[in-house]
Amino acid sequence: MATTAQQMRAFTGLSLFSAGFRPFYLFAATWSALMVPLWIWIYSGGQTVALRIDVAWHAHEMLFGYICGIIAGFLLTAVPNWTGRLPVTGVPLALLFGLWAIGRLAMLSPAHDGLTAALADSAFLCVFAVVIWREILTGKNWRNLQVAVMVSLLALANIAFHSGETQVTIRLALGVILTLVALIGGRIIPSFTTNWLKKAGMALMPPAFNRRDLLVMVMTAVALLGWGLVPASPWSGGALLAAGGLNGWRLSRWRGLATRKEPLLWILHVGYAWLVIGLVLLGLAALGQAVNPPGAVPMQAGLHALTAGAIGVMTLAVMTRSSLGHTGRPLTAGRGTLIIYLLVNAAALVRVGAALVPQVYMSGLILSAMLWMAAFGGFVLVYGPRLVTARRRA
Repeated sequence: MATTAQQMRAFTGLSLFSAGFRPFYLFAATWSALMVPLWIWIYSGGQTVALRIDVAWHAHEMLFGYICGIIAGFLLTAVPNWTGRLPVTGVPLALLFGLWAIGRLAMLSPAHDGLTAALADSAFLCVFAVVIWREILTGKNWRNLQVAVMVSLLALANIAFHSGETQVTIRLALGVILTLVALIGGRIIPSFTTNWLKKAGMALMPPAFNRRDLLVMVMTAVALLGWGLVPASPWSGGALLAAGGLNGWRLSRWRGLATRKEPLLWILHVGYAWLVIGLVLLGLAALGQAVNPPGAVPMQAGLHALTAGAIGVMTLAVMTRSSLGHTGRPLTAGRGTLIIYLLVNAAALVRVGAALVPQVYMSGLILSAMLWMAAFGGFVLVYGPRLVTARRRA
């Protein structure tokens, strides 16, 4: 059977729909670049004629719009490599992407909390979950059943959001996404690092995934579940701190410092470091809220270290690397890519800083939104032409 790369090269239709990463990376990044500054403008007092945008809308579109779009692009490209089955391309891919786009339009409508908008928005993740289950079960890829389970949980969480359970749902959905980051990151970071270190002639390699990594994964998932259900608790706070420490230990074994000369690698290590920082900050915030008076670390600091930091940096790291590889470009970060990496980390730093220093909160939000827009807009400008044109021939 032909490899996934060979199947992509043999595709004769519209290049944009020759692989899942192409439409989803391009338009999810575009949506991210537009959605965050739109939210900040309205939050800071801007007016709209018809839009009804609030905190719940912002959280929903970050998780179920932008991030789930990136997850779809990644999995639609990765799953065929895992299963050996044909990738979803052409009309089926265009229809699946269309469901995602319809969901974004539905959530922009003034009646986005109505039944019609809820059905339109929920359709994408439900269909996407079915696609992933079909591919993994048909391909007998039992190792990745947990990925299908997580996608299904996201679909259920989105439905629950539209039923009115917004706060708990958002926290639980974020927990699922962060667990997925820890799972996928724990596979690709040591693997890519090992390959690069071997080429560089180095002897000491990151350890392979083992039972200790599995225990860290379980601890992380349990801690995030506990926080999702009871956010202000000494138990959830302690569990989050423990998960942060364990993931920090895990990261320390992957030889990140040895990759400092290769941006496509060190950005993955930096993204995982944001996960560690975010879990610790969120744990401190949960502990602080359980006492009177509350502690010094606000929940927003931990939340945005995890969202703008861990998720923002990791998604751009994966998007740039896989876009280069799957469009036939060398796995080398050019100047534009390096600028994108610096911008998204700066956006995360400023956003976390704004939460920690109330005196500069509003100005920090605005600056962070501008940096975020520049990072994801930069991805669209640099990688957009590569995503809509045919793969380069070897």
